[in-house]
Amino acid sequence: MSRIEKKFRELKARGEKALILYLTAGDPDLETTEKLILALDTAGVDILEIGVPFSDPTADGPVIQEAAQRSLRRGTTLAAILKMIARVRKVTSIPIVLFTYYNPIFAYGNERFAGQAKAAGVDGVLVVDLPPEEADELRTFTDPQGIDFITLTAPTTDDRRLAKVVRTSSGFIYYISVTGVTGTKEPEALAAAQDLRRIRKVTDLPVAVGFGISTASQVRKFAALADGVVIGSAFVKWIAQHGQEKDFLPQAAAYARELKEATIL
Repeated sequence: MSRIEKKFRELKARGEKALILYLTAGDPDLETTEKLILALDTAGVDILEIGVPFSDPTADGPVIQEAAQRSLRRGTTLAAILKMIARVRKVTSIPIVLFTYYNPIFAYGNERFAGQAKAAGVDGVLVVDLPPEEADELRTFTDPQGIDFITLTAPTTDDRRLAKVVRTSSGFIYYISVTGVTGTKEPEALAAAQDLRRIRKVTDLPVAVGFGISTASQVRKFAALADGVVIGSAFVKWIAQHGQEKDFLPQAAAYARELKEATIL
């Protein structure tokens, strides 16, 4: 059983939903990212999505695009991110998902990536621009390593496409609650509820809702509908605003605890 599957089972038994936080690796720097992972784990965050900075992040809005550019200017690489994860894995068992585009993995080498990601303690990958039809060239290497392959669905995903997507998923389904890029629109609970019912008809995997969710009240609303809630752009923006402050880590932990409380129904 993967750490991701185990986490969702534990949460279900406690009547909680997963709080999934996204942060861009290397923003403001990798040392801070490493410390932040440990602080968020202590604060009760359930799963972390670690974004690999990429020069052309087509699914990301301006907040995450800017974070990726700051990270790249500091020289953050996929190899350095994997080494950082290996260090934190010595002291934490929090499930970690690498959120990335395919180009950095392809340039790194699929087989090399899969082996080193497993060795570092990566639990899952979410490759935004690698559809099911083309995923085998990576999954040939990640599946044998036991790395979950998390897929995306959206309001525009029709029933035929949905069935195909969920068949190739493991870990959880990431439901994009709005069309467009991250952090630019607020999701509507009624529309999301309808889509979540469609998804649950064709899979038993947990479903997490993301894109556009930024406040504890929104977390509470969508936690009542889904198995997990993802906070991305709002948290990346908060890091950009507070990352240089002396009490940054305690502030981040307090922020995370507030969001986590909203997942306890």
